[in-house]
Amino acid sequence: MRFTPEMTPYIKDFPPESLPISSIETIPELPLIKNYTFNKELQQILHGKQLLLENLQHPLDEIHQHYENGYINYRKGIIKTKGKTVCARCGNKDRTLFASFPCACCGENDCTYCRKCIMMGRVSECTPLIGWCGPEPVSEINEHPLEWAGNLSPGQKIASDQVKHAVIENKELLVWAVCGAGKTEVLFEGINTALSSGNRVCITTPRTDVVLELGPRLKAVFPGIQVAVLYGGSEDRHLQAILTIATTHQLLRFYKAFDTVILDEVDAFPYTADESLQYAVRQSRKELSSMIYLTATPNQKWQSECRSGKRDYVTIPARYHRHPLPVPSFKWCGNWEKSLQKDKLPPAITQWINKRLDNQKQCLLFLPKIDKMEKVLTILRKAYPKIQAVHAEDPERKTKVQMMRNKEIPMLLTTTILERGVTFPDIDVAVFGAEDRIFTESALVQIAGRVGRSAQFPGGDITFFHYGKTENMVKARKQILKMNAEAKKKGLIDY
Repeated sequence: MRFTPEMTPYIKDFPPESLPISSIETIPELPLIKNYTFNKELQQILHGKQLLLENLQHPLDEIHQHYENGYINYRKGIIKTKGKTVCARCGNKDRTLFASFPCACCGENDCTYCRKCIMMGRVSECTPLIGWCGPEPVSEINEHPLEWAGNLSPGQKIASDQVKHAVIENKELLVWAVCGAGKTEVLFEGINTALSSGNRVCITTPRTDVVLELGPRLKAVFPGIQVAVLYGGSEDRHLQAILTIATTHQLLRFYKAFDTVILDEVDAFPYTADESLQYAVRQSRKELSSMIYLTATPNQKWQSECRSGKRDYVTIPARYHRHPLPVPSFKWCGNWEKSLQKDKLPPAITQWINKRLDNQKQCLLFLPKIDKMEKVLTILRKAYPKIQAVHAEDPERKTKVQMMRNKEIPMLLTTTILERGVTFPDIDVAVFGAEDRIFTESALVQIAGRVGRSAQFPGGDITFFHYGKTENMVKARKQILKMNAEAKKKGLIDY
């Protein structure tokens, strides 16, 4: 695709004066012609989005007519300035993640495109990002959209009030809530306040399974509100909903769309490791908007900012059932890798497992690597053949987790894939090789958070088996103890 200096688009038979959009110095923003009869379907699809021409079913002539009447804008997909190349959709600046090719769309032999976000369609030098700048779609305002009969604990109520205030004041807030504190319920009043004002809300999280879990929960408590649930392959991708639940990847398609963005599991992979996802979240917000971060395990920088007053935050240091968080114990198990090479487990590990399985107590065992996990599985199955193991690429992962919930499996071996997002009511947990660098402070706190989540079984054992204590292990235990102390001081636990 090429444009003339007057911004007339061509997809073939290019005039000699036409250029790829990235070579046009300034793209004019045309005034809105109010008596123009715009296409409401195009408005619904494009409002708050940045899409490629290939994402739209409408003919180019109709799209460009909307541009000429001030209802649509074109943005450069690739921005080149002083030797620097930036992808406007995902924010990629890494030279190694750009490539060039002979482009049939613009006729250039050396058209640069972004490899970072290519899974969502190719953004190249000749690609315009198309957005809506006309009037916003009219949405019906429901003054009382929330229908929830539940009650908040005192700790949840304090956090809920803070979230509501941040939404009203268009501020940023970190909700630092222990694992199992009931973070989702804390959001209800804030979301209700935003929706009843006609504002658009997005709840986003790095993981698809969390999106799939949140979708039905939010639809149940906001039954009169249209909810879009967005993940790879979702059928809601063109739905213009006032409440959106999406993976962070899906936000690459949004642009200045939301009045309130709620980021759940701000510390989770891949969000923490991928700058383009952080860029997508920032770009999806309106210039005046509120931002709520949720986590049980903020990183050291954020913890420091909270303590120094540089970041607004609220803690929920106790679970709803008013029992303290189980505190991990450290158990030295010797050179466990050497034991595995001899097809043996360290005695400390064997004793811990046997005690639980012989007493029919379900347990989770976390391991740092898949090959080590498979070796341990082979050893344990000699005595306990029903034991199973799961990892990220396991096609039967969901089935095995459900079998564990159904108590069909006495013990599940796992990598860090189950460090969050799963709840088993009555379970003991151990980390085998807790000194491995994959077990960060955050991971260890989350793993410990699998224990004692149920009101019927609020206790449980969490043990870190190691061949040498690490700073992450010490910090994780310290964070849990600190939350328990804060909860006791505030009168949020009874035991």
